[in-house]
Amino acid sequence: MLAEPLVPLSRPRSVSAAAVPGYWARLLPALAVLACATRLPSFVRPLWNPDEGYLAVQARLLGHGGELYETVVDRKPPLVPWLYRAAFAVWGDESLTAVRILAIGAQFLTAALLASLARRRWGDGAGRTAGVLYLLASVGLNPEDAQAATFEVFMLPCTAAAMWAADRRRWGLAGAAVACAFLAKQTGGAVLVPVVWLLWRAGVGGAGGSVGAGGVAGMSGAAGVGRRGGGAVRLAAGAVGPVLVAAVLTDPSGFVFWTLTGSGAYASFTGSELHVLFRGLANAALLGVACAGLLPPVVRVLRVARTGAADLWLWLSASAGAVVLGFHFFGHYFLQLTPPLALLGTAALQILPAERTARAVLASACACSLFVAWGLLAPRPELAHAQRLADAVRSRTESGDRVLLWGIHPETYWLADRAPATRYLTAGLLTNYSGGRDGPHVGEKYAVDGAWDVFRAELAARPPAVVVDDSRGKPYGPERIPGFRRVLSGLGYEAVGSVDGAVVYVKGER
Repeated sequence: MLAEPLVPLSRPRSVSAAAVPGYWARLLPALAVLACATRLPSFVRPLWNPDEGYLAVQARLLGHGGELYETVVDRKPPLVPWLYRAAFAVWGDESLTAVRILAIGAQFLTAALLASLARRRWGDGAGRTAGVLYLLASVGLNPEDAQAATFEVFMLPCTAAAMWAADRRRWGLAGAAVACAFLAKQTGGAVLVPVVWLLWRAGVGGAGGSVGAGGVAGMSGAAGVGRRGGGAVRLAAGAVGPVLVAAVLTDPSGFVFWTLTGSGAYASFTGSELHVLFRGLANAALLGVACAGLLPPVVRVLRVARTGAADLWLWLSASAGAVVLGFHFFGHYFLQLTPPLALLGTAALQILPAERTARAVLASACACSLFVAWGLLAPRPELAHAQRLADAVRSRTESGDRVLLWGIHPETYWLADRAPATRYLTAGLLTNYSGGRDGPHVGEKYAVDGAWDVFRAELAARPPAVVVDDSRGKPYGPERIPGFRRVLSGLGYEAVGSVDGAVVYVKGER
């Protein structure tokens, strides 16, 4: 079999961006339609995963006067809770339809930015390819990870914007985009690595053009140092400013604790190592299937040529490091890999013969259709359980009552339309149980620092009308957590029923 001929990656763009009238007028509507089609399953469930439930409860509490990192806490930065709060303020908090539409907008914006970046480097066709390949790969995980409107989805347009701005040497804007990515989720800050590399390359390049699209003209050392220095100042100011503003608008000490310093036990490899590694391998395999059209061209090009896209490889490597950070390997973590993979696939296809692009898009479209069908048809048993539990809670309480759900499904608060009795919306914050990690590092001593004192004080000051033990045999159940047993006995709660194994308690007569 004859080897496929290769063409140079650094070939000049055949048509300049300014010389193609109507390019964006044709491409953007097509990307918008594709973004809607790929995320159609997101509308068939009221909730997809506990992260959506957590955000919905947070937003509802913020709308009723709650304070982030004080009366409403999470290990995440504030941008996405604020986004949910804004959506609820405009469209109401009974449904997540508004944030699902915003998620479509976030994916569309990411695709458009990647298309613009690819078009600037490799021409019009590459722009179309990058945008389409990204959207097709963006839903290639378990639907509860890919279709949920959670942190990673809103982080991705910020990371793409950071690369887009850095490619054009707009360092202040690049820094602000890095800050927004971090404020959506801490690992979004990983995009700073390729942005800094592009800043360094700008110091040795000429004044125009894209620093990642091939060779660049040299310049004097002094001018290069000056270019880097000025760019570094603007990049730092853009990156630091929004983070400082977010800290001031919340609680500075709480912001630092909950987003940076308070998650040592959570970000640990110890506990259920095999389970966690299997999860990571399974999610990597799913993403590999979704990238069926992207990976073969990249592998083919790696064997015979350099892609000339070092910044994209740095972006992918930094994103992979962010996926590994914390050693949990949840599926939605892997979404951070999709933008650099889409651009690397596009770069590789510029070297290969033109027919390979059509084959790559077709393979990606077939894989995407499988994941969309999975999202439309697959049952969600945990959602059904949360809905039944919410019905039971609602039937035993009044609208103004507070309840305590001892579990890892905060969406039950939102489904029941009942306020939580504590700022800790899951038992994970009080036991370090998280996503199946059930090894030796689950227990009261692994809780967030100071959490149990606050927890006991909150319940003593305003005892919940109903307590639900939703542990269902998990290692954070009352038989393993003495502090929770003492709460039940000390406040006089008695079991009155169960729902799918979850035990319902109410205060007994004394």
